[in-house]
Amino acid sequence: MKTVIIKYNAGNVQSVMYALDRLGANYLLTDDEAEIRSADKVIFPGVGEASTAMAYLRQRGLDKLIPSLKQPVLGTCVGMQLMCRHSEENDATCMGIFDIDVRRLPGDVGLKVPHTGWNSIHSLKSPLTAGLTENDYVYFVHSYAADVCEHTTAVCEYGRPFSAMLHRDNFYAAQFHAEISGNVGQRILENFLRL
Repeated sequence: MKTVIIKYNAGNVQSVMYALDRLGANYLLTDDEAEIRSADKVIFPGVGEASTAMAYLRQRGLDKLIPSLKQPVLGTCVGMQLMCRHSEENDATCMGIFDIDVRRLPGDVGLKVPHTGWNSIHSLKSPLTAGLTENDYVYFVHSYAADVCEHTTAVCEYGRPFSAMLHRDNFYAAQFHAEISGNVGQRILENFLRL
């Protein structure tokens, strides 16, 4: 099985590679269209700012390639946000795989933004959450999040409920960093690789 990690200048790639190493997965870090299209699984990670990341994707044609993929695709953190329709972060038009907007988390309710640290997820209904229990903890670092919608497969609460995970067709996404979320994150990655 060939897994590709999309290379697009958005941090945390090394931690994703370490997580895949721990699972014994074969992977390639690339932005080459042919390599991405021929992969069995695609991981679209990210740490950074939405409009800059989208500009980089557009320069390389990845903004058109990613939504056209037919194999299982997993977007994490900013990768998930870029798979949505629009982000309030610098008014970024994103790829629209998920028909939902990404909004800034509320900082006016006594909570610090960015949301950084462990938080629980609930309302689990994804093949990726098989073997997890309601209210398992995962690790977040973000200031923006997608609202709960028809594609939501896990919910987290931080000032408001938001989509911790999304799923539509062959596209899966997690707002948290599965690669550094301990045994829970490892199970999610294992489940993705088994799809």
